[in-house]
Amino acid sequence: MNHSRRSFLRSSALGLGALAFASPALQALAAVKYKKLVGIQLYSVRDDMRKDPQATLEALAQMGYKYVEHANYIGRKFYGWEAKEFKKRLDDLGMKMPSGHTVMGKLHWDDAKNDFTDLWKYTVEDAAVMGQELVISPSIDMGIRKDKNLLLKYMDIFNKSGELCQKSGMRFGYHNHDFEFSEKLDGELLYDIMLNNTDPTLVAQQLDIGNMINGGGVPAEVMKKFPGRFVSMHVKDEVPAKSGHEHFESTVLGKGSGQIDVQALVKLGDKEGGTKHFIIEQEAYQGLQPLDCMKENIAIMRGWGYK
Repeated sequence: MNHSRRSFLRSSALGLGALAFASPALQALAAVKYKKLVGIQLYSVRDDMRKDPQATLEALAQMGYKYVEHANYIGRKFYGWEAKEFKKRLDDLGMKMPSGHTVMGKLHWDDAKNDFTDLWKYTVEDAAVMGQELVISPSIDMGIRKDKNLLLKYMDIFNKSGELCQKSGMRFGYHNHDFEFSEKLDGELLYDIMLNNTDPTLVAQQLDIGNMINGGGVPAEVMKKFPGRFVSMHVKDEVPAKSGHEHFESTVLGKGSGQIDVQALVKLGDKEGGTKHFIIEQEAYQGLQPLDCMKENIAIMRGWGYK
């Protein structure tokens, strides 16, 4: 990506609040229509999906979940099923999959050909078969994020992935963890580098409000700094972690210890973040059964007015 293009993206990203989508890029972004929905990241019930994916999907459908987000795509299969078969199983349950997670990295780009490898082209192709709106990379290789020039190169590749997804009526996206808010290159936070060097009309952001506080990020400040950029949100509540390297771990919505006001952040995303997809994710359970937690979580979201 050349300097002028980076400068354009940086100025358009940083000036959103004052300009209120005045830039052509953000006007185009505002024109994109996404269905507002509440879904579940299937990583929340990963053990159940591993043991019996069909029974787990049936249980979630009975709870009222109509939208799922995958976290398992291996060998062109979702949880062991090819795209057409997985879509049929979801359709039969009255469910859809508007987004999914597949890490995009060095195996997906061919420098010699200056093009994506078949591995990534198949990922996008199968996502289109599933009827996804968003193809999301949920992380970035450590080797890439430690080298600023390489990171900038991959932000350009992110834009190209957005162009590839766009041909199938989808959009590429990125989902944060914690390191984007704790690691810097040349004095600039990784997350700022990433958002300032990706085209918002091509690369959506999925804001994980739980992950980011582990890195020192403040969700409300980030949403206000980059308004309109967060088409999707991972809705989480957090309690102090009892083990592991992270400060906090997820819990049932509304049961957190005050680190984040989840309901307020959901409403902020709805109002200023451009958020349309509210994806429930819980990765720790404090002794409860994951499916029981998911039943409680969707009931809480409904109580907040999101169905």
